[in-house]
Amino acid sequence: MKKWFVWPVLLAGVLCACGAQPTGQSAVTLPMNTERPVVADLPADEAGPTPEPTPAAETTLTAADLTLEEKVGQLFIIRPDSLDLTLPQEQIDDAKADGVTELTDAMRETLQAYPVGGICQFGKNITDPEQLAQFNADLQAASRTPLFIAVDEEGGAVARLANHPAFDLPQYESAAAVGASGDPADACAMGQTIGAYLKEYGFNMDFAPDADVNTNPDNPIIGTRAFSSDAATAAEMAAAAADGLRTGGILPTLKHFPGHGDTAEDSHTALAVTYKTLDELQACELLPFAADTGLHAVMVGHIAAPNVTGDDTPATLSPQLVALIPDAENTLIVTDSLAMDAITAAYTPGEAAVQALQAGCDVLLMPNSLPEAYAAVLEAVQNGTISEERLDRSVNKILLYKQQFAS
Repeated sequence: MKKWFVWPVLLAGVLCACGAQPTGQSAVTLPMNTERPVVADLPADEAGPTPEPTPAAETTLTAADLTLEEKVGQLFIIRPDSLDLTLPQEQIDDAKADGVTELTDAMRETLQAYPVGGICQFGKNITDPEQLAQFNADLQAASRTPLFIAVDEEGGAVARLANHPAFDLPQYESAAAVGASGDPADACAMGQTIGAYLKEYGFNMDFAPDADVNTNPDNPIIGTRAFSSDAATAAEMAAAAADGLRTGGILPTLKHFPGHGDTAEDSHTALAVTYKTLDELQACELLPFAADTGLHAVMVGHIAAPNVTGDDTPATLSPQLVALIPDAENTLIVTDSLAMDAITAAYTPGEAAVQALQAGCDVLLMPNSLPEAYAAVLEAVQNGTISEERLDRSVNKILLYKQQFAS
């Protein structure tokens, strides 16, 4: 039987007062506990206070309730295509290739064999509103534990739903256009609007807002996806957008740590590099990641910082860089896609997954081979390369965040 979550409200966060909405769309405000939970250094059976039984509650899930295989599965968020084991990885990763749009019996069996923690939908997995809502509902129903169901919905050029021709949803020119107003209420309204329609279709996690500071005019991938080239403005806007998403019941994900705005490479195709020192990063790129004190995830990019670490290890696999995330022990830390060329050119799926977990990441996003990455992490725990205590810390953090957003 599926175990669902309840969690007491510790402290109601202050929700943002939003500005004007896009025409014909009003944002929905839902009460949420927006204070980040403290989960660091707790043993597996003490992930947080256990609430008294209530008529609405079945049980509260922790790592202690899961098998080792289930705990390893919780670490992964994958494309739904990865549940079809007959598909080659090239087709899974190809945005222009046909994508799976419904849950088959074979995919249900894969979800039992690889009990992943979440699914990320892409444009090729979406045909129309009814199909998407049904697909997400079927995925949730097929999983023993609630899933993170995520999407890249930043607004602007990156918006899988709003830019899809089958959907009639509010569209934004870009984050930069919203940021140009200088009013955080506009970014909050954007987050609330996006969060409201994502929730309607069964999502509970958004890989947004973009918290980069767009300081390099030669940057090929960020540009107007960032709210501003001014660090203080980008920080205010990203925090406000995250507030807006939370009020709609959507977990925001600030990206791309430690900052993709001052790089000359696209990490989809090559390792990105920032040549800033730690002091320079702290004065600029890291500011937006410290501005939002509410419940959020942080996506770590495949970005090397040789003047901080002394080498070209991508942040995703660098304990030194991951440790710079504000309140890292209590923040849900997500890798960028492990199928990007920046990773696959130098690491096997298993190596990338194990090293990302060793670096301090909690969620392993879209490995280049789910079976290989899953098997490598499982073996690493079984042979002691990764302690089960280390695994449990991430799993309890994941489950705690799910209690807030995926139940």
